[in-house]
Amino acid sequence: MDELLERLRSGLPDEALISDPDVARSYDRDMAGFCEAGTPAAVVLPRTVDQVRHVMRTATALRVPVVPQGARTGLSGAANASDGCIVLSLTAMNRILEIDPVDRIAVVEPGVVNADLSRAAQQYGLTYPPDPSSWETCTIGGNIGTASGGLCCVKYGVTAEYVLGLTVVLADGRLLRTGRRTAKGVAGYDLTRLFVGSEGSLGIIVEAVLALKPKPPAPLVLAAEFPSAASACAAVCAVMEQGHTPSLLEIMDRTTLRAVNRLGSMGLPESTQALLLCAFDTPDPSADLAAVAALCEAAGATEVVPADTPAESELLLQARRMSLPALEALAPATMIDDVCVPRSRLGDMLDGTAAIAERHGLTIGVCAHAGDGNTHPVVCFDHRDADESRRARASFDEIMALGLELGGTITGEHGVGVLKKEWLATELGPVALEFQRGIRETFDPLGILNPGKLF
Repeated sequence: MDELLERLRSGLPDEALISDPDVARSYDRDMAGFCEAGTPAAVVLPRTVDQVRHVMRTATALRVPVVPQGARTGLSGAANASDGCIVLSLTAMNRILEIDPVDRIAVVEPGVVNADLSRAAQQYGLTYPPDPSSWETCTIGGNIGTASGGLCCVKYGVTAEYVLGLTVVLADGRLLRTGRRTAKGVAGYDLTRLFVGSEGSLGIIVEAVLALKPKPPAPLVLAAEFPSAASACAAVCAVMEQGHTPSLLEIMDRTTLRAVNRLGSMGLPESTQALLLCAFDTPDPSADLAAVAALCEAAGATEVVPADTPAESELLLQARRMSLPALEALAPATMIDDVCVPRSRLGDMLDGTAAIAERHGLTIGVCAHAGDGNTHPVVCFDHRDADESRRARASFDEIMALGLELGGTITGEHGVGVLKKEWLATELGPVALEFQRGIRETFDPLGILNPGKLF
């Protein structure tokens, strides 16, 4: 320990190194439940690439594990410390280095907050579309590490589609640059995409070149109430089958709606079994909403309410934004799942989750990015009750098994981390798992980068 701290201090300013055990312990985990976390030996908050390189050279020389962290808003335990590790918190590397309105790119450090980048881009008439629910606090580095998504993915896509190039510090301290600044480029293997979603297991991202899009008009939103999850999901299928491209298509089940009513007094009908929210940011959103309204009514919607103004649209979206806080208010603890299924099986996923909740005697609310089939079942339970905790974990696993059975995946945007690594092996199979482990060993032969995550 003394040698580690001495070596770290030799290349770091005093304020960049935290060795006090009590303070270091406050960096031990992200927001995931049911995930073990160890005690870090030290926490480093670098401000420069050279400081990151010094940390990695030190870690390699002493064979000390390194756990990279952003804002720790993750939900899979990917940022959890391991015993005796160096926690490398990149939040202080938070500069927007460049915004180029001609090439429509931004060059940023990993600690830049998602919302700060979006606001900076808007000054140039541009936007950075990936918008996780935690966009006001989560960082770009964390978004890239987990390949995160957001509410607008149905039209604008996920983080991976916006990362053009990266600068990465490898495990031994070498600097690797991947990708490009150009709109097109196919020279060599796509190492950039390899790092997106790697959860800090291949290297430390210290700079990213991101694509920007022209800022769209303010959207108009439609809310449709349905007597069943199946009818709401039938409407989703009809919207997509007819070729519509909403900027947002979200669904909330009855449990979630009741929780939102309880928290925010939204006045949503308690008899509603599912609420569908659909938004368009097209030149004529009213016409698009009218077409979707007709599809919702044909699918059995009991009421359809289109907004006439952006202000009314914002009111309709409040319920969706309140979903997670409302469900968290129902119990002392929650587990947030992240199962993505084909859109055509979305109804089966919601009905199957309801059956799992009933079987285990638990409250499980579901909100979903319906446009891409990404569901977020939220298991509410009392972590102080051993039996209830056991049932919560069992229901969580059954939901993932259901997703795979329906042709889906165990994670659409939250990542694997510690929480789902056994399920990753199930989804990938032995051959794919062997090759993924081989890739990891190529980049990190000593196994010091975020050990215990993914595999």
